Amino acid sequence: MQRLYDFLRRHPTWVDGFWALVLLGLSGMSVWSVNGAPGPHHGSLGAALAVSFVLSVVVALRRLMPEKMVLLAAATGVVQLVLDVETTVADFAMLVIIYTVAAVGARWASRFALGGGLCAAALAQIRWPQQEASPAGQIAIAVFQTVPFALAWVLGDSMRTRRAYFAQLEERAARLEKEREAQAKVAVAAERARIARELHDVVAHNVSVMVVQADGAAYVLDAAPDQAKKALETISSTGRQALAEMRRLLGVLRTGEHQEGGEYVPQPDVEQIKELVEQCRGSGLPVDFRIEGTPRPLPSGVELTAYRIVQEALTNTRKHGGPNAGASVRLVYFDDGLGLLVEDDGKGAPHELYEEGGADGQGHGLIGMRERVGMVGGTLDAGPRPGGGFRISALLPLKPAH
Repeated sequence: MQRLYDFLRRHPTWVDGFWALVLLGLSGMSVWSVNGAPGPHHGSLGAALAVSFVLSVVVALRRLMPEKMVLLAAATGVVQLVLDVETTVADFAMLVIIYTVAAVGARWASRFALGGGLCAAALAQIRWPQQEASPAGQIAIAVFQTVPFALAWVLGDSMRTRRAYFAQLEERAARLEKEREAQAKVAVAAERARIARELHDVVAHNVSVMVVQADGAAYVLDAAPDQAKKALETISSTGRQALAEMRRLLGVLRTGEHQEGGEYVPQPDVEQIKELVEQCRGSGLPVDFRIEGTPRPLPSGVELTAYRIVQEALTNTRKHGGPNAGASVRLVYFDDGLGLLVEDDGKGAPHELYEEGGADGQGHGLIGMRERVGMVGGTLDAGPRPGGGFRISALLPLKPAH
């Protein structure tokens, strides 16, 4: 049954053709029974059969060419009036084509069909009046016969409105789906960028510490075994710390999974900057660390941004400052934010590190700093110091910019 229903939906013209044949057969029998009986008749048998055939064609082709069929139906009605062919069963096609053009036809055809339908009953009553009815009765009959034409148009126009409404809903649903897909892609890209920044900060800092310690251990391995041992211990602890932070970062890629035996590592904050400085001092980089103002808890995003800026700045000092470079880190607590100043007295970073947005050849570096500061509504200034070295200063407000 479902297959038959699907077939009929795919071939609506066949369905219309079937009902056109049924209408032609009923109309032919009606015309033959009336015109074949003795007594006075309206019009000839041939004209009545021709009108029935044309109106059946209107039903068969109504969905293929609704505008042309409504004009053909109107012309057939005029021919009926001129040739005195009284209404038959085939005139039911008038109601069908009025409904069709109101539902799917052009607007002009819909209005034309409505006007023709409202006039059809009155014209028929004038052409073939009921002799036994009074003038008031004839008017009532005309009004009563007009109702089906009006209802056919109203039903078709309602169907048009309903289809337009559903089409609008489908379009809106499709648009919302595209917007959701776009938002999901943006969110994925943002999350990937965040993970890339975090991995860059973690890997660049810890690996640079491990490289420095490894070089130092190799240099003093024979002359000072104790120092070499201490350097190896630093390499081990730094590597463990890097692995722990990477485990935390990559955990966001396993949403809903619980890592058995995994260690939870909280987000770094301002208090851990002191540990970061001590780690750099242990790797051979002299760092002067000062805090001004009254320390107090800050939003987690501000604290993480401050930690990563200091981490990236000290990493760049080790990478670009030269063997005898020293650094200073200054944290200033203001009433409405946190100030950071990281300076070194080395030979300075290459120009491409801070020019044109801070591209360093790897897509991160100062670009990541600027993105982090921008996310919390702060400002960042990075560049060479007068007299040599490099300076990074940032102001992180307590409330993000709107």
